Amino acid sequence: MKVVGLTGGIGSGKTTVANFFVELGVPVYNSDKEAKRLMKSSKKVKKAIVELLGEKAYEGKKLNKKYISEQIFNDESVLKEMNGIVHPAVQKDFLAWTKKQKAPYLIQETALIFENAKQEYYDFIILVTAPIKRRLERVVLRDGSSEKEVLDRLKNQLDDDEKIPYSDYVLENTELSKTKLKVEKIHYALLDNS
Repeated sequence: MKVVGLTGGIGSGKTTVANFFVELGVPVYNSDKEAKRLMKSSKKVKKAIVELLGEKAYEGKKLNKKYISEQIFNDESVLKEMNGIVHPAVQKDFLAWTKKQKAPYLIQETALIFENAKQEYYDFIILVTAPIKRRLERVVLRDGSSEKEVLDRLKNQLDDDEKIPYSDYVLENTELSKTKLKVEKIHYALLDNS
């Protein structure tokens, strides 16, 4: 079974693209969603986060996302430590999930393949792109973040120009109907390569 990495910067529309693949019957693991689940459900992960960020990281059983974002996106060393807690837990969960799948290929939707030098883990990589202005609008609307908060998060991600040479498929996500057609084309190409 082939493992495909689906990546792109914040607001590029990775989840929209992933959902189009799900509609085609492809198993998709959403790393961001599963990371949040593990941050709430894994005692080991939760303990490490509290040790790193303090009790304020949680409001009861809920993640204090605003507080966590303020801590990690304003201090590169804290972000690195946080990634060192969450990423291995997600990877372990992903590997367990892959063993349960029965398909010619599966997808791991994850934002930081290139930033974490993980490209060798994938048979193919799909990069989702969109103009920066569009990405900012999407994230501000989706998360209720300020433009400055989104730009702070963008600083921790590589530019698309740096990712394109290492991607097998580049999918610009600006018009949904065109994006859906591109997903179908990639899907059939991946089936041919499985």
